[in-house]
Amino acid sequence: MPPKKSLSQSNTLPQLGELELALMEALWAGPEQSAAGLLQRLPGNRRSSLSTIQSTLERLHRKALVRRHKQGHAYLYSAALARPELLGRLLGGVIRQLHTGSLDPILSSFVDFAERIDEGTLDRLDELVRQRRQARLSGEEPC
Repeated sequence: MPPKKSLSQSNTLPQLGELELALMEALWAGPEQSAAGLLQRLPGNRRSSLSTIQSTLERLHRKALVRRHKQGHAYLYSAALARPELLGRLLGGVIRQLHTGSLDPILSSFVDFAERIDEGTLDRLDELVRQRRQARLSGEEPC
């Protein structure tokens, strides 16, 4: 098993805006797309001009969150990170910002949040912890 990273050693990401997250969701939902194709895939409340979509995709590319390659006169974009990896990094960044010595308040807040969603979410969290412990004891890589 690889050594655990400390909170300060983990990969961090800059904050993402609403349009950036909406574009990432559109990229995860389908094959690589041009900026114009992604514009069509965005929900109505997230629609912007093509130039805004292009500049937002450029920012995501500079943040290494999207890959792109030129096809004809346009770039085709795809997500550079899978959704679970991006979510893990974003949550890790929030935890690092709020971490003041003890993780207990953060963990307690997370459990409270899971419980507010529904009882099944709390049960699923319990199952994930159990599976992780079992995998660690058997030397397996976590899912």
